[in-house]
Order: sequence, then C-alpha cells, then structure tokens
Amino acid sequence: MSDLFGDTPANTPQGISANSPLADRIRPQSLAEVVGQEHLTGPDGAIGRMVAAGRLSSMILWGPPGTGKTSIARLLADAVGMHYMAVSAVFSGVADLKKAFAEAEQVARTGKATLLFVDEIHRFNRAQQDGFLPFVERGIVTLVGATTENPSFELNAALLSRAQVLVLKRLDDAALAKLLDRAETVEGKPLPLTDDARAALVASADGDGRFLLNQAETLFAIAPTDKPLDPQAMAALLHRRMPVYDKDREGHYNLISALHKSMRGSDPQAALYWLARMLVAGEEPLYVLRRITRFAVEDVGLADPRALEQCIAAKDAFEFLGSPEGELAIVQACLYCATAPKSNAAYKAQKAAWRLAKETGSLMPPANILNAPTKLMKDIGYGKDYAYDHDADEGFSGANYWPEEMQPAELYKPVQRGLEAKIAERLAYWEGLRRERKRK
Repeated sequence: MSDLFGDTPANTPQGISANSPLADRIRPQSLAEVVGQEHLTGPDGAIGRMVAAGRLSSMILWGPPGTGKTSIARLLADAVGMHYMAVSAVFSGVADLKKAFAEAEQVARTGKATLLFVDEIHRFNRAQQDGFLPFVERGIVTLVGATTENPSFELNAALLSRAQVLVLKRLDDAALAKLLDRAETVEGKPLPLTDDARAALVASADGDGRFLLNQAETLFAIAPTDKPLDPQAMAALLHRRMPVYDKDREGHYNLISALHKSMRGSDPQAALYWLARMLVAGEEPLYVLRRITRFAVEDVGLADPRALEQCIAAKDAFEFLGSPEGELAIVQACLYCATAPKSNAAYKAQKAAWRLAKETGSLMPPANILNAPTKLMKDIGYGKDYAYDHDADEGFSGANYWPEEMQPAELYKPVQRGLEAKIAERLAYWEGLRRERKRK
C-alpha cells in the first residue's frame, strides 16, 4: 500500500507540521481544490468570476459547519494577491477590530488591498457590525464574513447592502468521499473500513467535512489494522454526531416550516420525517405539538373538527405518559392532521373579521338583540321586537344581527371538503330562508 499512497504526506501544505490535525494537513491549496462548492468557485460561479476579473467585492459566506468557508476566504486572498487578515467574532472585541483596521490602513499605504476575514460574524452585535461600514466604504478592507446563521436575521441591513451573500451547500457524499481520499493520501494508508463502514462514516458526517476528517483521524489513530471494521465495530469506536439543530436559530424554524407545509400538502410520510428530525434533535415535544395544534385550527378547521380533539388528546396523553412513550400520541396527531381534509376557511374568516372590526370601530348592535335588564333600557327600545329563533318556523327567524350602519358581510366561506361541505349546504339553506322571509 505504500506504493499506492506514498511513504510521506507530500500533499501536506507548507507551514503545517505532520503533527497538525488532519483537517489542517489536507486544507486545499487553491480554489480548484475546494470540494462541494463548485457553484461558487467554478468558472461560472460568483467567486470564480471575481477571481478571473482580479477584483473582489465584500461578501458573506453563509453555510453549514465544515463546508469550507474559512478555506475559501484564505484562498481568495492568495488568488488576487491581497493581504490576508482574520479575526473571530467569538474571541475578538472592539480593540481587536481597531487593531485590524489600523493594520489594513498601513497596508493600504503600500498600495496593497486587505481581505479581512471575520469568522462567526453574526456573533458581533449591531454596534460592532456598524463599525465595519466606514472601512468597507473607503475600500480599506474587503470584508469576507462567515456565518452559519441566516444573515437576514443576524446581520445589519446596512452591512448586508454592502456585501454579496453567497450560500455554501452542505457537502454531498461525493465531496465527502474526496476528502477521505485526500486523508488517506496524506496519511499514507487506507482507512481500515469495509465498504459499508466507509459509507456509514460518510453518512454520519451530515455534510460536515471537518467532522468527517476528525472521525477519520480518530480511526487512523486507534482502529486496529489487522481487519477492516464493519459499521457496528466502527460505531463502537466513534461517538455519534448529533444533527445540526439550534432551538432558537434558523434550523428550528426551517424544520417546523417543513413539518407544517408537509401536513398542509397532505403528505403524512414527509410530515412524519420532519417530526422525527425535530424530536430526535432534542426539540421540546410540547412545542411541536403546539404547532400541530395550531395547524389543526388553521389548516383543517371545520373540515374535520376532530383534528383539534386529536391534538388536545395528544397533549393529555403526552403529559400523562411522558417521553418517549407519549411521543407516539404526537405522531398520531401529526398523521391525523396530515391525512384530514383541509380548510383554512376559519383562519381566513378570523383575519377578515379582525380587519372589519378595526375598520368599523364602535358601532352598536341593533337594539332588538340587546338585553334590557332595566325599565329605562326597555323604554328606549332595547330588546324590542326581538325574534326568538326557537319560536320561528324551522328554528330560524332570519333577523338582522348586524349594526344598522353597515351591510352584512360574508366572512366565513366554507370549502367543499369534509364537514365544511355540509356546513356550506346549511348556510346556503339559511340564506335562502332569509331571502324568502324578507320578501314577505
């Protein structure tokens, strides 16, 4: 195997020792070696075009962990001959930024531009982010920020308006396999894994190249070499990777959106998958159930009123059983909602009613439907000529229940699905009676 892989790690970057972490030893030496981001670094990508033109604009690199943001920033500076500086928002403060800007101004006097790479840029507060603006506008620095969080939520609008947001993709299996090939070349030996274990190792990385290389480094160091490990033996040596999921960050909102829209689209299989993704990642079960309950009244409504009953029953069952047994009740509520007939008529009716209430202010109800507990109220007409519906033919009087100053409005419009189809028939029947009695 030494002939195939070489006896020395010839691809180790200059300045990196053989004792450095594996991820550092196989860092790409050019943009062409960056894996999985060809949509940006290729000839037709935004970065590829900027490098070809020899001029960079400020940018925000947004993507999951371990997808090459730091490597791209470093290689960009080399590709266009810029002075490279890096700070981390985790460890840096105002003093560090002032020092960086002062150094960039000194470099500018020599006629060389500076690329300032800011890792985890979303961790800087709004005031600190504003501090970049004058130096970016004057061209003292070209800012390259890296973030795992949605820039729309985490970065100032003023900063975003001066930078392109470039989205890095989660590394696919092919890109991760290339990283393992490079790791084996640098180490001078193959990973001691069966084909199935190698595939399982790639799958366990969840698109994170850094995590994959850390796992590979562990295997190179401690795995026995006399016999390749199968998936079970490999799993016994390595710790399990938890899915990338922050309960108060974008991943949280992305997955709950996927769950909601899968149920709305009547796809119980996808809905169950997204539900599992959230619960397996450690989401609070009752939070998910609250969202499913909201779905029951927003997207199912009176097309199947039992959907709400299922959700409330699931809440009681979960609180009674606890986790993990009680999670099956949440699954049942999710599947019921996903397979129920859908209607947002109640949701639209609420919006229309709230809007109309705001527009019409404090109009009084018609006097005939007001209670008259005192003689004075009776004398001024409260309750006069009230039509008691139970005494009317078919239990329906057809009286007016709207303020006299406005016309009746149609706020609730049931759909022709589920129970609402029957409700629509009933409303149409009453409307017919109302018109008939007005003619008399």
